[in-house]
Amino acid sequence: NEELLKILVCPETRQPVAVAGAELIARLNGEFESGQLRNRGGEAVAAAIQEGLIREDGKILYPVEDGIPVMLIEESIEL
Repeated sequence: NEELLKILVCPETRQPVAVAGAELIARLNGEFESGQLRNRGGEAVAAAIQEGLIREDGKILYPVEDGIPVMLIEESIEL
């Protein structure tokens, strides 16, 4: 939703977020399949990434699960 995207920001830095591209999602899912993808809380990511929001500086991805952005710092993924 474009209106929601306009108001969402990173809870840590308040930087805007944008929809992550397919190439980044594919790379992260490759790490997921090999068991190497971890969130910032240190836990293995439990499911493949379908969608994500990337922080403006390109360093953090917030997963989107069932159309709902998970904007929790510990659930985010460092890129």
